[in-house]
Amino acid sequence: MKYFEAIGKYFLMIREVFSRPTKWGIMKNLILKEVDDLIYGSLGILIFISFFVGGVVAIQTALNMDSPLLPKYLVGFATRQSVILEFAPTFISIIMAGKVGSYITSSIGTMRVTEQIDALEVMGVNALNYLVFPKITAMLLYPFIISISMFLGILGGWTASVLGGFSTSAEFIDGLQIDFKPFHVFYAFAKTVVFAFILATIPSFHGFYMKGGALEVGKASTTSFVWTSVVIIIINYIITQMLLG
Repeated sequence: MKYFEAIGKYFLMIREVFSRPTKWGIMKNLILKEVDDLIYGSLGILIFISFFVGGVVAIQTALNMDSPLLPKYLVGFATRQSVILEFAPTFISIIMAGKVGSYITSSIGTMRVTEQIDALEVMGVNALNYLVFPKITAMLLYPFIISISMFLGILGGWTASVLGGFSTSAEFIDGLQIDFKPFHVFYAFAKTVVFAFILATIPSFHGFYMKGGALEVGKASTTSFVWTSVVIIIINYIITQMLLG
């Protein structure tokens, strides 16, 4: 029963986020700060993971192609499919649930513990709009960093494949081009937009409604990561069934 109550509370929070907006002059600065913290601040880990995981995908694909009858371009083909369809939009989003989600929950939770949220409400400010709306808006740029992840994942696969001698550059690029379906890119970005909203709102929910002291902030961050990851996986299944099933 408590899960249904939490879901209902979550949707009430979403409605409140978009009501009684904060003045644009203030909101603009809040949005720019969130873009710096959530998007720009995540580029380093995203670049590192994307490049090397793309390389691992290419190496594992090449090592499992035992038959000499299998063409070498399949390495590029498998890398492209893996990176675009699942790795970049889904795997990176779960990593971001740990980095971005924990940051959002802890920052809002700390404001709750130190009664800063109570102070905002006493001043007549819509605390949910003030705190959560800038994060949702900043995460609209999330598909941009996922496109970087796609590029670097494929680049990592190309680098590992060529330097490892598993295929030539021409063969790998042939694999990238063969049977390419633009709809797969649309599917990946459609998932990414939904995941961005989840990454901004579920951690905010756990931070805003937490109770207790400093110890509970850490517990709320852990719970936030778990539930954000679970929801991303479930939504990933639903969207995949709807668009590709």
